Amino acid sequence: MPLRLLTSLLLTLCLPPIAHAAWLEQQTAIMGTNIHVKFWHEDKEKGEHLMQQSLERFHQVDEQMSPYKADSELSRINTEAYRHPVTVSANLFALLQKSLQLSYLSHGAFDMTYASVGYLYDYRAGKMPDDKTIGENLSGINYRAVKLDAQTSSIRFLQEKTRIDLGGIAKGYAVDEVIKLLQQGGVTAAMVTAGGDSRIIGSKGDKPWIVGIKDPRQTDKPALLMPLEETAISTSGDYERFFIDEHQQRHHHILNPRTGKSPENGIQSVTILGPDATTTDGLSTTVFVLGLEQGLALVNRLPGIDAIIISQGGEIHYSEELERLK
Repeated sequence: MPLRLLTSLLLTLCLPPIAHAAWLEQQTAIMGTNIHVKFWHEDKEKGEHLMQQSLERFHQVDEQMSPYKADSELSRINTEAYRHPVTVSANLFALLQKSLQLSYLSHGAFDMTYASVGYLYDYRAGKMPDDKTIGENLSGINYRAVKLDAQTSSIRFLQEKTRIDLGGIAKGYAVDEVIKLLQQGGVTAAMVTAGGDSRIIGSKGDKPWIVGIKDPRQTDKPALLMPLEETAISTSGDYERFFIDEHQQRHHHILNPRTGKSPENGIQSVTILGPDATTTDGLSTTVFVLGLEQGLALVNRLPGIDAIIISQGGEIHYSEELERLK
């Protein structure tokens, strides 16, 4: 064999295998909802490892923040925080701080202590607490009764009946955590979804991602389709977890902290667009409780935040910036 050919063959054998770029996609159920992760990676093998890490991160948030897992940090807070301060992990403490900021911003329309009454509902069984029981537990709903100590990363309740639930913000937080992980792994194009919360980075090839907003009364089809890049989008609706009682009244999982019952303000769904899913998740719940006029007024005061509200009869309302772009 000629020396030149032999040298070429040896060099070829010593080269690392060629990485194959690919779109990777997976759907599963975590945090009590549908999880969808899709991204482009220049190295499929590394991308598959990132996908596994992404799903593990969703599981970690669930294990930490689920009110249904007896050994979660959140459950420990609900069990012990009235008796003494409970020290929590740094990331959970930061999310508790974010939740309280939203409460003060919205004058209590967003309130993680809604769980003081919310835990009494059973949407699968179609059962809700009676007015007497709601009244007995309503005093526990009070964000001002939650005290955070930044020096010790601890939380304490000032009222015995107080319980918290981060269901109005934790899924958005988990989405942001996975996006952060993907970006650290070199991903520049992705969409990550947890239930009604999504965040998008980059584009889908040479086109924007297309995201649909569900029709609240025909949830198998979209009310709107939106081309999006580099944004987060969250939708809160009265169709996610609900039951209809014998009086044909709809009771759903979004509760007005002042009444302990579903808001009766004519809103069917609220979609918020913004820079991160933690913010959009929390604000979609907030605006739903505030209602059309107060909700849009709040959004219009917040830079970089937009809203789409669907009210009774399927009427669609836009915040000021989106209204100008229509």
